[in-house]
Amino acid sequence: MSTNPEVVEDTGAIVNYRLNDKPSVPVTALLGLQHTLAMFVGNITPPIIVAAALGFDVMTTAFVISMTLFTAGLSTWIQAKKIGPIGSGMCVVQGTSFLFIPLAIQAGQIGGWPLVLGMALATSPVEMILSRFMDQARKIFAPVVIGSFLTCSGLILMSAGMASLCGGNGAEDFGNPRYIALGMFVLVLIVIFNRFGKGLVQTASIAIAIVAGYLVSIPMGLVDFSSVSEAGWFMAPIPFKFGLSFSWTLLIPWIIAYLLSGLESIGDLTGVAQSSGEPITGEIHKKRLEGGMLGDAVGSAIASIFGTLPNITFTQNIGVIQLTKVGARVVGYSCGIILMILGLLPKVGALISIMPQPVLGGATIPMFGLVAVAGIRIVLSGGFTERNAFIFAISVAMGMGVQYFPEAVSQLPEWLEMIFAQPLATTAIFAIVLHLITPDP
Repeated sequence: MSTNPEVVEDTGAIVNYRLNDKPSVPVTALLGLQHTLAMFVGNITPPIIVAAALGFDVMTTAFVISMTLFTAGLSTWIQAKKIGPIGSGMCVVQGTSFLFIPLAIQAGQIGGWPLVLGMALATSPVEMILSRFMDQARKIFAPVVIGSFLTCSGLILMSAGMASLCGGNGAEDFGNPRYIALGMFVLVLIVIFNRFGKGLVQTASIAIAIVAGYLVSIPMGLVDFSSVSEAGWFMAPIPFKFGLSFSWTLLIPWIIAYLLSGLESIGDLTGVAQSSGEPITGEIHKKRLEGGMLGDAVGSAIASIFGTLPNITFTQNIGVIQLTKVGARVVGYSCGIILMILGLLPKVGALISIMPQPVLGGATIPMFGLVAVAGIRIVLSGGFTERNAFIFAISVAMGMGVQYFPEAVSQLPEWLEMIFAQPLATTAIFAIVLHLITPDP
């Protein structure tokens, strides 16, 4: 065990505890809690947004949030533990991805929550297959393709964040100045804590701002705690509670989303390895990538079975490893256990489910904006040539065009309309086709 910071020459990382080191139990628990705080808001936000868009009642929303926490914890524990070929064996934290929000809302509007879960479960093996064909997939899903998809996702999601900030869709007094003031209060706190805070304050800036906004909203009369008092203290996970259904017309965008999340996981797994002082090339790293992507697929399947959205690796927790200089896998166990415990406490889910919409909006607007920015950065990483600019511009414009004018595809054959009526599918198809047929200069 390293008692002093150690510079790992192969990766340049500075670590206090390497992968197989074991910090003391109190230190391990504290580090696990820090990882939990870093991912907590990002993990619970997607189900909250989807539940609001689909009109879930408070108790259903609370259940989905609880299962989101529980399955994220179980998936994180599997990643760290590595069960057979499943898992990376590193401190890789799993959680719910923003990538699936638009797809889940669309599927939910067509066939309800069973269709969302059915599509997520049916397409979860995509990452298992991808783990065996990573080189080929990288040729198709170049940075310009991934970046176009993410940028379009962020642009679509921004409207959901603004709607929440103004009181939420369907609110009778939508746009009430007090809603906007509360949302802006949360947003300003995030800016202050993230840009001027240090250490844990900066890492947990969104969580701190949400708690502050939540507390301020209580005297404003925006919080009803009746559902919290009605919720039990303990709940066992219930598999297939909502049932499952399937639609062939939604298959393409769900497959693409899993492919993109798999490629994102490759970057996250490499980032965790580098930050932990582990090799980022060679056979060991390749096996960890394959195991990590299998862990992603299994985690997503587990999440679907227990009633929530797919799980993927979380990028923000790489920053926690860099900040703490601890890459020990036992910290992953700790984070996973904390999340599972929280997921088994219905009052936690109920407390989160009654969060006022303006608080959620103030927190998600910067998140969604950064999703779009991340897409642009990915495009730039592949070189912003005239060719890539051409592909990016057309694919994003076509996707957003369908978002604003869905009737544009209403005269197409039904099977084509079902595909191209989905903005993300339109963006992905145009980006992939243009990437494959447009020659490099």
